[in-house]
Amino acid sequence: MGHDGLTIWGMDLPMRDLTDGQPHAFKIVPHGAELGELAAALGLSAVKKLRFEGVLEPAGKRDWRLKARLGATVVQPCVATLVPVTTRVEDDVARLFIAGLTEKFEEDSEDEMPEDDTVEPLPAAINLAQIAEEALALAAPAYPRAEGAELGVTQFTEAGKEAMSDDDAKPFAGLKALRDKLGGDSE
Repeated sequence: MGHDGLTIWGMDLPMRDLTDGQPHAFKIVPHGAELGELAAALGLSAVKKLRFEGVLEPAGKRDWRLKARLGATVVQPCVATLVPVTTRVEDDVARLFIAGLTEKFEEDSEDEMPEDDTVEPLPAAINLAQIAEEALALAAPAYPRAEGAELGVTQFTEAGKEAMSDDDAKPFAGLKALRDKLGGDSE
């Protein structure tokens, strides 16, 4: 990490290199092949640009807190039409790295994982690109839809039979149909 806080994409940041008691600014902006690899890893059509900028600051004697802002432009296929959909993603990212927190818990252990999913064990080195990738995976739309695209209903069945509807698939649809057939209204 240079004096301006610029970090190289994919570079591990050894915790031993951080000066205790001092915040450390970072900014990573991948280009070209790095963006292509990121898109492929996340199953996106493309990542046009990405910026991950923030600070690692001490949180107590041995713990560190990461506060960052993720900004990215991603391209994904529309779930209805497969037309490319471009989305701007902006998200705040926070992590608290705790020294002495064990990374894996035994099944028979009484220790529980913290409920806060931003808490992680303090590693020997932090990979900021990996944190940015995880944040982008969570922030990118799960079901992108092109403007005006509608999800239609498609039904398939044998000739001469009525297609099954969503209501038919409900757990008590069969009981309701039986009740209606018997003419009983015992509510």
